[in-house]
Amino acid sequence: MLFTPFEIKETIDMFLRYKLDIRAITLGVSLLDCISSTGQETRKKIREKLLRTAGSLVKTGCDIETEYGIPIINKRISVTPISIIAGSCDEDDYTPFAVTLDDAANELGIDFVGGFSALVHKGFTAGDEKLIKSLPSALSVTEKVCASVNVAATKSGINMDAVKLMGQIIKQIAEKTADRDGIGCAKLVVFCNAPEDNPFMAGAFHGAGEAESVLNVGVSGPGVVKAALENCRDASMDELADAIKKTAFKITRMGQLVGMEAAKKLNVPFGILDLSLAPTPEVGDSVARILEEMGLEAAGTHGTTAALAMLTDMVKKGGVMASTHVGGFSGAFIPVSEDEGMVAAVKNGSITLDKLEALTCVCSVGLDMIPLPGDTSAATIAAIIADEMAIGMVNNKTTAARLIPVPGKKAGEWAEFGGLLGGSPILAVNKAASDVFINRGGRIPAPIHSFRN
Repeated sequence: MLFTPFEIKETIDMFLRYKLDIRAITLGVSLLDCISSTGQETRKKIREKLLRTAGSLVKTGCDIETEYGIPIINKRISVTPISIIAGSCDEDDYTPFAVTLDDAANELGIDFVGGFSALVHKGFTAGDEKLIKSLPSALSVTEKVCASVNVAATKSGINMDAVKLMGQIIKQIAEKTADRDGIGCAKLVVFCNAPEDNPFMAGAFHGAGEAESVLNVGVSGPGVVKAALENCRDASMDELADAIKKTAFKITRMGQLVGMEAAKKLNVPFGILDLSLAPTPEVGDSVARILEEMGLEAAGTHGTTAALAMLTDMVKKGGVMASTHVGGFSGAFIPVSEDEGMVAAVKNGSITLDKLEALTCVCSVGLDMIPLPGDTSAATIAAIIADEMAIGMVNNKTTAARLIPVPGKKAGEWAEFGGLLGGSPILAVNKAASDVFINRGGRIPAPIHSFRN
């Protein structure tokens, strides 16, 4: 196949000027065969299996970067939810399992390991409760371990007992990492309808329905989409939508190529490609700036929800034509601290917590990397989570909350998390109490449209 000079220049610009990259290759590993009667034996098997299965993951990623010239930002592992794996052990504290995962990640040279997780949307097992209560300790003594708890689903409703507990746990994690602006909370996601094949942290885990091991890819490219729209400033909505769709197709094809090649080199099946546009704190790599390029003065102003709905839909439509297996979240991430455009919108007052909640109705993944005042109560945090879970449950989509109450700081002050996690002004919360509502407990029933079979 011959390529025109324009196509060659376009490809070079995508990487060098517009920050196109593979955000993550994530090797999912089943740990079901590691289950033993003692925690010590289980952890030994976990370590051995991860070192054996993922031993060449980092090298494979680096080889592909060299061969194709495509940046791969993160090499990651996701594992079977540890609440399942550790459930047969007689230990009450699962922190040693997190330490084992962290040690293995450091030995392998990977960036993150996900799966210190529990699925409690319909109720708790003994292992689930132990894992959740271990989260403050586990996330404060490890660097690369990420955790998630699924508390709601369209089919089962919202487990409000779990929501209440997660509000308390998030406060405890923040206090244990208070010297770093509560960064432990940045490694924990609370989900509704959590996907089993997600390559993005902090919510990745290897679902029970997955293969023994599988490679999932998360591709990104906000800068490329924004650059494409810069040539459409006088275009109609139809033309704008078409430009986004065509760009998403090109980005996804690149991700498909990398995913298939990495899976082949690792001798594992290729799982899914997640189409999500994932921003970074770097200038020019922002979803908020795409929305502004579509004609909004600032992200968060009136019209933002409509613009984001179209962006998300066109990314999906372009991506599904480019990849056989699409999964994970496949939408547009709108984290606050990880997107320099969103940070600017918070500073100028056009983005508030309430507006962010509204935006999550039409995009993936939810209230993401939201710094909150340190004195926000556990009940208020739980209520914010409950609202986000309701959006996911009713709309039959994945939603999540990654909330960070920053100890000792107030709304408007700066919280810094570093690296890809970035930093942001702290957002204000509604001062009216939600305690009575949260303390009712029980389960909010599934919506009427969940009764489909």
